[in-house]
This record gives sequence, C-alpha cells and structure tokens, in this order.
Amino acid sequence: MKKLRTNTLDILLVSALLLAGGCSADFKEATGTEVVSSGSANFGTYVALGNSLTSGYRDGALYRDGQKESFPSILSAQMKKAGGGEFRQPMSTDNTGGFKNLYNPKTGDFAGKLVLKVNKNGKLAPIPMLPESSLDNIASQGPYQNLGIPGAKSFHLGIPKYGDLNPYYSRFSTGKSIIEAAISQSPTFFSLWIGNNDVLSYAASGGIGKDQTGNYNPSSYGENDITDPTVFKKVVNQYLKALTASGAKGVIANIPSVLHIPFFATVPYNAIELNENVANVLNQSLYAPVKKILAVLGQGDRISWAQKGKNPILIFDKDLTNLQPQITSALSSSGVPASQARMIGEFFAQARHAKKTDLILLKASQILGKNPGQYPAPFDKVGVTTPLADRYALTSAETKKVEAATRAYNETITALANAYGLALVDTKSKMSELITNSGIQWDGVKYSSKYLTGGAFSLDGIHLTGRGNAIVANEFIQSINRKYGARLPLVNVNRYSGIKFP
Repeated sequence: MKKLRTNTLDILLVSALLLAGGCSADFKEATGTEVVSSGSANFGTYVALGNSLTSGYRDGALYRDGQKESFPSILSAQMKKAGGGEFRQPMSTDNTGGFKNLYNPKTGDFAGKLVLKVNKNGKLAPIPMLPESSLDNIASQGPYQNLGIPGAKSFHLGIPKYGDLNPYYSRFSTGKSIIEAAISQSPTFFSLWIGNNDVLSYAASGGIGKDQTGNYNPSSYGENDITDPTVFKKVVNQYLKALTASGAKGVIANIPSVLHIPFFATVPYNAIELNENVANVLNQSLYAPVKKILAVLGQGDRISWAQKGKNPILIFDKDLTNLQPQITSALSSSGVPASQARMIGEFFAQARHAKKTDLILLKASQILGKNPGQYPAPFDKVGVTTPLADRYALTSAETKKVEAATRAYNETITALANAYGLALVDTKSKMSELITNSGIQWDGVKYSSKYLTGGAFSLDGIHLTGRGNAIVANEFIQSINRKYGARLPLVNVNRYSGIKFP
C-alpha cells in the first residue's frame, strides 16, 4: 500500500489485548507437525508478488522486524517443512526504516517507523522516527523471492523499469518488471495479493483522485485515482497467464474492504465536543445567519445547530454547489463587514456537517479543533467553524466509488482463480470478522480492528502487525491445503509481535 503517515494521535486509553474464552476458535486446523506434506503443490521455489501488505511494511515504514514477520515469510517457513526452498527478502538496512536522503519533514514521506512516545502534551502518541539510512541498492545480492513493493498498484507489476518510479523497488531491481523478476526465477509456486492500492490511494487521499472507470490508459492516471476494473482484469489475467505457463501453481487473494481498517474507522463523524456556552455562541453568532441564508437557497440542511456534547464535524464537500457569491452577498446586505462576509462565504461555500455515512480519516485527529492558520475567532477551530479539508474526509458518495471498484476487482479475482485452477484466499471475509464484536480469536486472545488495542493493525492504522500477518498467513495456508491437498501446519498467531507500548 501507499506510504501513509498518521502523525500525532492522542491516545485516551491504552489497554492490554482483550481476552476471551475458547481455544483457536477461528482456526480449525492443528498447528502441530504430525503430518506435513505439499500435496499436489511444489514449494521448491516460492515467489510472492504484491504491495506493502506482502512486503512486511508496517507502522508507516519498511523496516527489518516488520519484514521478518511479513505474511510470505511466515508462509514460506511452513512451506520449508514440506520441501520448500530458500525465501529471500530485500531486507532494509536498519530497524527504523525510511530513507534520510528522500525524507520530507513537511509531508512525512519516507520518515522512519512510528513508535509510541509521550508527546509534549504529556500524552502517549505515535511519533515518527527520523530515518537512519539513505536509499541503498542490493540488487547484486538477489534474486529475491519477496516481490511485494510498497505503493504498487495492479498495473505497476508489469511496468518495465518500475524501479525508476518507486524507490522501494529501485533498491533491488535489475531493470525487469516485477512480474518478469518473478518469472525469471522459474517459480514452482506463487502468491499474488494485489489491488488494495488501486482503491486505497483514492480513499486515503479523501477522494481527491478520480474514478477512472472507462479509462483504459493507466499512463494517464494520477497518483490517487481508482483503477478501472477492466484494466485490473486485463493485467491480472496477464500475470497469471505468465506465472502458470510453465506449470507453476499458486494462490491469489481478494481485496478486503479498505473502509473497515482503523485509518477510516477510528475518528467518529461527531468528534467535536462543545460545552453549552460555546454551543450557544456558535448558534447565535455564526450558525443562525448562515442557516438562514442556506434555507432561502434550499440548502438549510447543510448546517446543524450546535449543542452541548458531541457534534458532527464541519467538513468540505466538493460535490456541493458552490454558494460563496450568494452567502457573501447576503451577509454584506445584512450589515456584516465586507471582509468578514467574504471569509464566511469562502468557508461555508461548500461546507456541511458530517453524517454517519461519512468517514473521517485517522490523520484528521491531529488538526481537529485547532487553528488552521492565522484566522481570527470564530474561524480558529478546524471542524467547528473552519471546514475540515477534503483530504481528511471520505464522503458517502466517494465511499460508494471505492466499494464499487472493490466488488469489481474481487469478482475478477474469483473468476481468474477458477479459470487458472488456483487456491483463493477470501481475505475480505476474514478481515471483516475483525470489525464484529467477537473479532478473531486465537488461544483465548481476541483480535479486532480497533486502533492500538485490537492487536491486528499497526500504528499507521492501515498495515498489519506481526500477529495480523500471522492471521493472514494462516488463511493462505488453509486455502492452499484445501486446494492442493497439502498439509501445512498453521502458525501460532500469539507468538508474533503486536504494537509495542513503552
């Protein structure tokens, strides 16, 4: 997945993992090694293709401990018990991650991993580390069997010299495309988990990109665009055709709903806490005149009355009609000073209060309620009087685009798995279990999608912890066992790492 950073999020409660009764409730096969076999599969040369979910990226960076617990690394260790060969990964130089020669302190791109520390406000929060090393080149030490590249979309796997576009691949690329790098190793078995970034980059940008449905030319796509489902189907079919041409068998996974991960499910739509006095002042001095004008324009439901307690966040919605001229003119006519009328007109031109169907991104937590700049009162609070910017929220209309593309991708993945006789991993259903009250259990330990305390997701709210990767690895193992009659033992999820608390 694309490199993302949550920056500072105040943690109101830090608790241990929730315990629940029962043993291995969500995994039906034994973890012992009584009988181990490859069945009709051959694990001699296993290659893994994908994005950051395959690479071991977590906590906002690619670093050694995360790579050691990537799901393909966990999977390959079980394959070795059934005749599997060496599985080499392009290991990072250090255990911090990031690249100091590419690090951008303004955006956070290529910073080191997030770690929990006490911030200047005395609260525990995820803080990015400074990178220790510059971008390296380890191509001469290859080939590498883990070909998971952070940031890769479906069509990127077939781009020649993709290393020129992505520093994570430039580290070990020999000039071949990712799919060519895999085929050149004459794999006997492969895994393919790709497509998450084809919708995630759009969703994580707050829908700033475009839905490229009907555009069959990926070279014209922007960084945050949704990949056309027809393009996705075409390239994935090409990859599978090439990978299976020499008789290799494999496993392909579908795409979980990106909207259920902590990055989109942690900050509530009504995260603004107001006391009665502030609520009254807002209603009298700002909301009342704006609501009156909007009502005349037939848009009175854009703004809700402020009340004591929880209130919906004021967000910018680019799909709303721009009413700046009308609002500014009406306020000026009512005696509001021209400069203030203009400012209110600008702020409320395409603003509305969030609804339950809107998703507020995790990164919004660092700016909600704060002054976005040198604005005077009452325009000094983001999400209260100043709309939360587009890149921090995903509206219901934008969500529908993400869900439609995900459904189309998964229909393609299922059809191609059947067409090529591959094992299919339903990661969508498994990851959906994390959002239920029961979650996923292993030997009495419960895992959920809750940020920080759920155990499955890392500090960036998108990528998995070692334990989350172990859950995924077990799903791959079970699918391989069913399809090929193999007997690979499951791994003990609880033996892998989760979030580290100071």
